[in-house]
This record gives sequence, structure tokens and C-alpha cells, in this order.
Amino acid sequence: MLRDAYNRTIRDLRISVTDRCNFRCFYCLPNGEPPMARKDTILTFEEMAYIADIFVSLGIEKIRLTGGEPLLRKDIAKLAAEIAALKPRLRDLALTTNGFIFPALAGELRAAGVDRVTISLDSLNRDKFTKMTGVDGLEKVFAAIDSAKYAGFDPIKINAAVIRGHNDDEFVEFARFARAYGISMRFIEFMPLDSGHEWSRDLVVPGREIFETINAVYPLQLKNTDRGAETAWKYVFADGTPGEIGIIAPVTEMFCGACSRVRLTADGQIRTCLFSTTEHNLRDVVRSGAARGEIAQFIESAV
Repeated sequence: MLRDAYNRTIRDLRISVTDRCNFRCFYCLPNGEPPMARKDTILTFEEMAYIADIFVSLGIEKIRLTGGEPLLRKDIAKLAAEIAALKPRLRDLALTTNGFIFPALAGELRAAGVDRVTISLDSLNRDKFTKMTGVDGLEKVFAAIDSAKYAGFDPIKINAAVIRGHNDDEFVEFARFARAYGISMRFIEFMPLDSGHEWSRDLVVPGREIFETINAVYPLQLKNTDRGAETAWKYVFADGTPGEIGIIAPVTEMFCGACSRVRLTADGQIRTCLFSTTEHNLRDVVRSGAARGEIAQFIESAV
């Protein structure tokens, strides 16, 4: 098992397969593409699959493919299939996407062994969605949700980054949407991660406010009385209607003490925290011809 200096067991690995994105969300990439890494510094799929295998041998149980927008990486289903081959040692393979090009790949990804999908959806209003993401793509995200259901992904999670003055008047509508589709709707407090330095605590809508707003219209019952290493408090609808509400409150209700995650960037850097400014260069260790045991030792040391 991987354990960090606080004796937390690390079981979850996020692999960023690309730093490119086709959205321009103002809270993430307001000024266009991030500084692009040289192509020769980006990990190949073979390297990612090899590294994933080593991580799984060290106790990683869940892997999530992220980005940027992971579906911009050509032949992403091939990588998914290579990582899925690590089952049953690997218990869960998930993917996070903005949904824009997901419908064309949904069936292929499911067949490759992706178990779950999370789709970003910051507003149900077309104008707000366009303003927040920089792309007029709301209908394509709706199509992505439909295609995920058709392909058999279960559960389907929808993530909304909640920002005061932008979409904080849509909580009830989102809850109604979750009930209609029978999906998990997750609200995420605005975190200070933006490249445009737009974050302000005044823009943070506390998770408690999100809960109270929804609960006043659709009474909720707590689903997970012990959150464990999960990031979200989960609620079901008291009247038994299918669907779920998840509230992720990293600003007002920090959950660092139970964190079980580690991240691998597209250019092969280990990041032990989403907010960390320190990276550990795993790519150069792998490309130096280090033995598998040496690579495992480097990972353990970084963690």
C-alpha cells in the first residue's frame, strides 16, 4: 500500500492524458490554451499504461482519466483498454469529460472497459453555459448524457462548478434535472485553481447553502453518513424519486484529512495534491531505463 507522511492510504490515481481543452471556462482557461508542453515530453500511451500497472501493484484501486479534455487525445479508447486489462486488481476505471465529443466515443469507451463517466455541466441555460465555458455546446452535453445512458455507464455523474453570480440560481433546476434523468448531480465549490486569477472568496457558494436551497424544495436524505475518502456528501430524494445530489465543499468543509488521491500529469509529473506547486519527475525516471523496482521506489518516495 502507498502511504503518505500523514499515514493516509493512497488508493486513487488521476491520469491527465492531455493538457489541451476545447472549452475556455473562465475559471480554468480564460486566456486560451495553457503553455503547451513539447510533444516529446508528453507521455505515450505505452508509458501511461506501464506506469498505471506499477501504481496498481502498489495498491491503487481506482484510476480516472482526465485532462484537459481527455477525448482530445487520439485513440483514447486504446489507452482505456490497456488500463482496463489491469482488472480485477484495478477495481474501477472512470473518465471525466466536458461531453462535447463524447457521443461519438461512448460505445467504444464502454467496450474498452471504462466503468463510469463524469460529465461537466455548469449551467442548464444556453447563454449562461456559453458565457461560462466559452463554447455554445449545451445541446452537445445533453447528447453526451443521453449517449452515456445508452452505452450503459452507471452511475453517470454530472459536475457543476458553482460560482456566485453565474449559476447559483440554478440549484433547484439542477435537482429537477437529476430527478428527471435519474443521475448523480454534483455541485463543487469554486476553488482557487484558475489560471486567470479570477478566484475570490466572495464567489464561493458554501455547500451548506446549496443543500438548504435544494432541500427546501426537494427534501433530501443523507446517503453516506461516513464520507470516508469520498469528496462528496451524497443525498437522495426523500420521496424516493431516482437521482442523487452530491455536494463537494473543498473550501468551506475541507476533506484533506481523508484524501486518498495522487495525480499524474500528461508530461509525467507526480502531483500529490491538486493545490501542490511541487512536482516529481516520473517521466525522466521511466525514460532513463530504470528498472521496475526503481520506478516503484520513486513513486513511494514521492508519495
